Amino acid sequence: MFDRFSSDDGDGRTDGYETARERMVRTVADRVADDRVLEALRAVPRHAFVPPDRRGDAYQDRPLPIGDGQTISAPHMVAIMADTLALDPGADVLEIGTGCGYHAAVTAEIVGADHVYSVEYGTELAEDARERLAETGYGDVSVRVGDGREGWAEHAPYDAAYFTCATPELPDPVVEQVRPDGRLLAPIGTGFQTLVLAEKRADGSLERTEHGGVRFVRMR
Repeated sequence: MFDRFSSDDGDGRTDGYETARERMVRTVADRVADDRVLEALRAVPRHAFVPPDRRGDAYQDRPLPIGDGQTISAPHMVAIMADTLALDPGADVLEIGTGCGYHAAVTAEIVGADHVYSVEYGTELAEDARERLAETGYGDVSVRVGDGREGWAEHAPYDAAYFTCATPELPDPVVEQVRPDGRLLAPIGTGFQTLVLAEKRADGSLERTEHGGVRFVRMR
C-alpha cells in the first residue's frame, strides 16, 4: 500500500525515507518470527503518522509524542505485538487506542484494511488518524470515537483484539466481543505493566501467557 503514498508529486519519485525504514526493519527483525510482520513494517510509511517536526526521528526505534499526551509506540513493540497475535489475512481485529493510526496501518497490511476496527477516546486524535490512514492508502480501516473499555459491539465477534494502552485488566465487554479461540493482547497493569496474551477458550474463559515487562500510556 505504500506506493499510493510515495508519489505525492505525481512523477513516481520515492519518498526519501526508504533507507531509514529498511534500517528500522533490520533493527527489529530479530524480535519477530513472522516475515509478514516485517513486510508490513517495510510497507507502512511511519513518518506520515508522526508530527512534521518529528519526522526526522520517525524511523528510530523509540516511541514519539503525537499530541494529547499520547505516543506512537516504538517500532519493535508494534512488531512484537503483531507477531505475538499471529494474525491471518482476513481476520477481523479490534484495536483499542487508535492514536495516530500507525499500528492500525501495520495491522491492516496483514489482515486487510477493511478488517480493522479501531476505537479512540480522543476526538481530535481519531479525526487526524482517519485522515492519515486515508492519505496513506488505509482508508478502509474503521475508526470511531468512544470508550475503549466498551469495545465496538457492532462489528463483533472479532478474531483478535489488542490494546495500544495499558489497562488494569481486560475489560469484560472486549473479552465478550472476541470469538471463542480468539486472542486478546494487552499491556496489563498500572505502574508495572506486563504484555499479556489471552486465548479465549470455548467456554469463554481465558488462558493467559506473559510476554515481558512493557511501558504504555494508560487507557483513558
